[in-house]
Amino acid sequence: MKFFITYQLSPTSFNAMLATIQSAALNGLNAFPVTIEVNSHEASEGGARFTIVGLPDSAVKESSERVQAAIRENGFQYQMRSTVVNLSPADMRKEGSGFDLPIAIAFLLSLGHVHADQIDLQRYMFVGELGLGGQVLPVRGALPIAIKARELKYEALIVPEENAREAAVVNNLKVYGVKHLQDVIGLLQGSSALLPTVVNTREEFYAAQQDFPYDFSEVKGQENVKRAFEVAAAGGHNIILIGSPGCGKSMMAKRLPSILPPLSLQESLETTQIHSIAGQLNRDSTLISQRPFRTPHHTVSDVGLAGGTRQARPGEVSLAHNGVLFLDELTEFNRAALEILRQPLEDRKITITRAQYSVEYPCSFMLVASMNPCPCGYYGDPLHKCVCTPGQISRYLSKISGPLLDRIDIHIEMQAVPFSELSQMQPGEPSATIRERVVAARKIQEERFKPFKGIHCNAQMSERMIHQYAELDSSSMDMLRMAMERLSLSARAYSRILKVARTIADLEHCEKVQSSHIAEAIGYRNLDRGDWAERGI
Repeated sequence: MKFFITYQLSPTSFNAMLATIQSAALNGLNAFPVTIEVNSHEASEGGARFTIVGLPDSAVKESSERVQAAIRENGFQYQMRSTVVNLSPADMRKEGSGFDLPIAIAFLLSLGHVHADQIDLQRYMFVGELGLGGQVLPVRGALPIAIKARELKYEALIVPEENAREAAVVNNLKVYGVKHLQDVIGLLQGSSALLPTVVNTREEFYAAQQDFPYDFSEVKGQENVKRAFEVAAAGGHNIILIGSPGCGKSMMAKRLPSILPPLSLQESLETTQIHSIAGQLNRDSTLISQRPFRTPHHTVSDVGLAGGTRQARPGEVSLAHNGVLFLDELTEFNRAALEILRQPLEDRKITITRAQYSVEYPCSFMLVASMNPCPCGYYGDPLHKCVCTPGQISRYLSKISGPLLDRIDIHIEMQAVPFSELSQMQPGEPSATIRERVVAARKIQEERFKPFKGIHCNAQMSERMIHQYAELDSSSMDMLRMAMERLSLSARAYSRILKVARTIADLEHCEKVQSSHIAEAIGYRNLDRGDWAERGI
């Protein structure tokens, strides 16, 4: 939760030592207004105090020490007074260090040491953490702050210099980056010639979209796996890879971003907001131009995956919004952490409720998972002997629950390519060529789902949409019915097959789903086959 602040000095502030300030704080991705009242008066017999009220967290309470130290270090002398800073509404918790800079300016205004002669404080907002020497330090959430500032029709936003480019992507708002408390004082009194930060958002956004570190042309063989990834990318489907160690599961997953459709500006803005709140934006960055690829370690905690500590923070599922969440060695993850994925995979959002707050974050991501077929990793491998007992294999695979597996659309087995073939093969098809087909299929889906808000790809279809857009003829229905009976598939798996089949049809520019599309989609349900069921999955 972060704050941005603008000041409105009451007509009697220098006499009554009272300043009223309008501010806003973040709850999830949404801001809400906060009124700050600063009252400074002569100390009573109990001594001078600097008190902040209105449900501040520890970082906000400590602001009083940072503010007073920074003011003294910059040569402002004042008699000890009792000061109360009230944050309203008082029943909403306030978090973070973004209050430091505005509280310091408000305090100086209330003491009469600073006068706002050159700007209309009612149209300016301020945010920033203060060092003890008056340095203005970066904060989290500058982009959502700037978006709210523009929404409330403020003229300008003053932020730490390291946050300036991040906030400047918001148009129709002047953004000033400052390094020191004295810079802000100079701006208020007209002695500093600060210039607003200007960013050519579109130029920088599109320039960085085509730069990928990995390419599918570097992968030799594995044509069936490449095809599965193409289908997954075209429809936004979740995918799991099963294979022995060293067969290339991670290598394939890392190349998925290179064939995904480019981010739209709206998707980029949503993604950048989440990373801004989490404090994970590079200080020189503007908008995130490529889809996120998050790879949490298997030791990640429930909170690390879902988000939400004592302070509201997005977790890995939200940081992967509009991108990919890659879980390598899926069976090594804590089962409780994996079960957290069930709601995000279904609803594409996550609600985090704690005693002190309740927030909701978007988390529409592609899940890519990989796993070994058994504890030793070599069950079914033609070159290595498996040493696991049936009981060990069953316990190993049972770490993945049926409901979670049902939410993964595509299951694909991988085999290592023999060296004799690997050394003779030509480079594979480049990612750019695959991406062209993926983008063409996505355009078909975007046109199809125009009437539906928030639906962009086949993986997001509701049951009603499946019946409308993936209607089967009699032969296709008979084929699917036979597969359902033989593999004992669930109703959710039935829906997943139809969604994948619809994507395969889109890749071939077919208006109707045909039996060949259904057959290929059924082939991507490897973990539903009888031999896997016998192993305990």
